[in-house]
Amino acid sequence: MRTPIVVAGSLNMDFVVQMQALPTPGQTLRGRDFQLLPGGKGANQACAVGKLGGRGLMLGRVGGDVFGEQLKASLAAAGVDTGRVARTAGEATGVALIFVESGGQNMIVIAAGANDRFMPADIEAAGDCFTPGGYVLLQLESPQETVEAAAAFARGRGMTVILDPAPARPLSRALLGNVDILTPNETEALLLLGRPPGEVALAEAPRLAAALRAQGPRCVILKLGDKGAWYSGGTAEGHVPAFEVEAVDATAAGDTFNGALAVALSEGAALAAAVRFANCAAAISVTRLGAQASVPSRAEVDAMLRA
Repeated sequence: MRTPIVVAGSLNMDFVVQMQALPTPGQTLRGRDFQLLPGGKGANQACAVGKLGGRGLMLGRVGGDVFGEQLKASLAAAGVDTGRVARTAGEATGVALIFVESGGQNMIVIAAGANDRFMPADIEAAGDCFTPGGYVLLQLESPQETVEAAAAFARGRGMTVILDPAPARPLSRALLGNVDILTPNETEALLLLGRPPGEVALAEAPRLAAALRAQGPRCVILKLGDKGAWYSGGTAEGHVPAFEVEAVDATAAGDTFNGALAVALSEGAALAAAVRFANCAAAISVTRLGAQASVPSRAEVDAMLRA
């Protein structure tokens, strides 16, 4: 039986506009194409789990509107159990306004809606879903107290807690102490260490990972974009190169990475192999538009790894 992967987090409907260049403050620009696509960091990770062959279960909240039903249907089509996604009367489903420039960089604004009603009590109510030996995927588009409750609850049940510290914000030592695997990108890693934003050279990665592990996580995986990923956990550490692709849209690349990582680990892969699998899935995702729409199938990832 496949090891369960619980995803506790956000569900958003994404309003995506393609642009030649991103706007500056006060500037009005013409966009090219518009799409309405399922998203939200939690739902994106759950979708990746389902599409890549994992046994995924989504915990979260949507509003009492048509967007909420569409988001649940999208996850169900990917093979994710959505029976614990609560419909929140009187609230709108969360939305994200996403502007994507040619080359793949993006700008995102989120209106949380029902996601802000996802409370620690929802974690307790779903306690039977947290089973020893399973995995929990967390992100930061939900209230921080809920993320902290989910991490503590999962650790208490003998599960592996994987936290994507995005969108970037400071985190408590209590939360980091309950994290088994922390997966920041460059911006998030520097913020957690109290450093100004910037790029991280590959040579800096071992020192940054060690500093982050000193804050509590048992393992750190630095997502370094086209420089690949650096993993550091116990006696295992090393660099996994990126796959060379032509980027079109980076939306949900990090979410795809985390979902893929959990699937590989749940299947018994060693850490280095799991990171390579996740790198491959994320690389394919940036060659396509959208969030969940960009997540590759298991067959596509396996084929790219063989090649």
